[in-house]
Amino acid sequence: MSELLRIENLSAGYGEAVVLHDVAFTLGEGQTLALLGRNGTGKTTLINTLAGATRQHGGSISLGGQALHKIAPHLRAAAGIGWVPQERNIFKSLTVHENLTAVERPGKWNPQRVYEMFPRLAERKTNLGTQLSGGEQQMLAVGRALVLNPRLLLLDEPLEGLAPIIVEELLRAIRRITQDEGLAAIIVEQHPQAILAISDEAVVLDHGTIVHTDSAASLRSQPQVLDRLLGVAR
Repeated sequence: MSELLRIENLSAGYGEAVVLHDVAFTLGEGQTLALLGRNGTGKTTLINTLAGATRQHGGSISLGGQALHKIAPHLRAAAGIGWVPQERNIFKSLTVHENLTAVERPGKWNPQRVYEMFPRLAERKTNLGTQLSGGEQQMLAVGRALVLNPRLLLLDEPLEGLAPIIVEELLRAIRRITQDEGLAAIIVEQHPQAILAISDEAVVLDHGTIVHTDSAASLRSQPQVLDRLLGVAR
């Protein structure tokens, strides 16, 4: 398996405040990484840093050999980053279909494939973003990232605040995107067991540094370790 992402000695934060300290790990093509940690440990900051939305103080980020830390945020999508932030950031004044076609790039993912994965969106393709439920907005945010045809998908708490039936639907979609379609992903989530079940590797952050790395399967099978690291065994 060839290497896709390499992060070395990464320090980053907001303004002069440094949140991440000397973070380093690699991710292979087609692999899924569960990024775990208690609240406020730097998980979102790491995702935002990969997308270019923070101030980087040191270190390097490369995607497929290209130095991401040297290019502006708007160029990172073209380089292969698909970002689904916590806030979703869909275009609420546009329809579902316009949200997808506005950012679509050539590749195997197009609006029709998104509709096949999320039939709810197909039923609401003429609805404005403001007319969607929270779960539908999350599906649209994922779909909008996919039509960029990225090499790496960044998902920041994709299940947060959603009804259980929507959580299951999104988990099935994420499993298909990553395991069946082979798209590499980094997923931040407060439900560790759910995400570890569909991930290959796991990294745990604490106070902006990596305190534990393991295979997802190994960490999932050790609830006592999860409890010690996260305070949540299940």
